[in-house]
Amino acid sequence: MSISHANQASKMDVSKVARAVSVAKAYLTLTKPRIAVLLLFTAFAAMIVAGHGVPSVSKAILGLLGLGLSAGGAAAINMWYDRDIDAIMTRTSKRPLPAGMMTPRKALIFGLGLGVLSILLLALTVNWISAALAGAGYVYYAVIYTMLLKRRTPQNIVIGGGAGAFPPLAGWAVITGHLSAMAWLMFAVILLWTPSHFWGLALYKNEDYTRAGVPMMPVIKGARSTKFQMVAYAVALFAASLALTPVMHAKLLYLVAASVLGLAFLCVNVRLLAEPDTKCAWAKRTFFASLLYLPAIFTIMAICALV
Repeated sequence: MSISHANQASKMDVSKVARAVSVAKAYLTLTKPRIAVLLLFTAFAAMIVAGHGVPSVSKAILGLLGLGLSAGGAAAINMWYDRDIDAIMTRTSKRPLPAGMMTPRKALIFGLGLGVLSILLLALTVNWISAALAGAGYVYYAVIYTMLLKRRTPQNIVIGGGAGAFPPLAGWAVITGHLSAMAWLMFAVILLWTPSHFWGLALYKNEDYTRAGVPMMPVIKGARSTKFQMVAYAVALFAASLALTPVMHAKLLYLVAASVLGLAFLCVNVRLLAEPDTKCAWAKRTFFASLLYLPAIFTIMAICALV
């Protein structure tokens, strides 16, 4: 083989590898990995609280893998269904489907396949209740939120927020095989956190949602009404987080830490309320504050269940 032929073959091999990497990245993007990591973190924290200790490696891996498949599959269905509005919105226009990286059929098959694998894995290796909860969370996000709520009501993320709150329930069930009031309180924490998170985003991306015709609360009710509701939900979130105190080993530590964190997050929402509705700097800060609050409160839960 001549040197030129060898170089050409080498370039073809590099091209194939690059293509394979590009396809793999596209499928990974379909699963919304950053959101999935956050959800899995809440599930792992719930495992620690439920068992009053770090779970066995095998149970943690199987449980988190099953829940990760469920979250990723539901996200893929969400991107498959929303590909039309994703193409309109600046924030989402580079996602795999509007960018033409794969066909809708492949995304649909991928999303359905991950959902089925999730239920089978949890049912066969962990327990049926965790499998049922993972399946319920999958359907809640992919069907109830994405197909029934998102384009129909400004309460879409309030009602649909339950989808993101399933991981602690499933994580708890992985360890105990049942649910308790404390598991539902962890569910409530995520549910009540959701409005500040998504409406903070919607306030500073209002033009995107308006252009796509998605009836987010700021689009339908305006910034002022949305901000008042965000404060109300932040107050409810603060109360729900403190209600978890009795199950913690380090009750005083948890009470103090959760109080400081909750009051700080509440203050961010109140500061947003004070900002003129024509401005969006504090809307963006509230959104990013929410991304810090959720892992922080679940970290506090895990630590205070251990010490």
